[in-house]
Amino acid sequence: MMLASQLRTGMAVQYEGQSYKVIAAEYHPGQGKMGGVSHVRLKNLDTGTQWETSLRADLKLEELPLEKKPMAFLYADEGFCFFMDPDTCEQAEVAQEQIGEAAKFLMPEMRVSVEFLGEKPVSVQLPGIIEVRVDDTAPPMHGQTDSNWKPALLENKAEVMVPQFIKSGDSIRLDLTTLKYMDRVKAGAR
Repeated sequence: MMLASQLRTGMAVQYEGQSYKVIAAEYHPGQGKMGGVSHVRLKNLDTGTQWETSLRADLKLEELPLEKKPMAFLYADEGFCFFMDPDTCEQAEVAQEQIGEAAKFLMPEMRVSVEFLGEKPVSVQLPGIIEVRVDDTAPPMHGQTDSNWKPALLENKAEVMVPQFIKSGDSIRLDLTTLKYMDRVKAGAR
């Protein structure tokens, strides 16, 4: 058992009969007779829904053990993503809604961490920075002063904003948490 004031991002806990992963946690100590409060954002490991709540700092919660396994993405089909452990060839399937918007950035053979609660896969952690190819964007415009950015359609059909000098066929690095352009991949580096 642990106290709500000890919650940290990434932990898994049992609360009111449900299993949750802590997405964000912030502890605010109380003053005088006022007890502290933990503001948390939780993701239900069964349904994938998220919610924010405040918990009394002295509330006792059961910590659940999460096991991370490195796996390779195989394919997506009918709302599920399939992964394989390269050492044991053991396969796991995770619902796309559990992964969220990041599921469109999964590429065949991509290495990710799959988190398991017991034998059940509950979440997928993609790398923070990925390399993707720009399928289509407007040609570079020189001397344009109204904006240094333009929309680009990526190979996975996601749209992001890129600098004017990026052209179709370029590979770029993208911050997956914010979906923001970081830099262009040098030719031959991919």
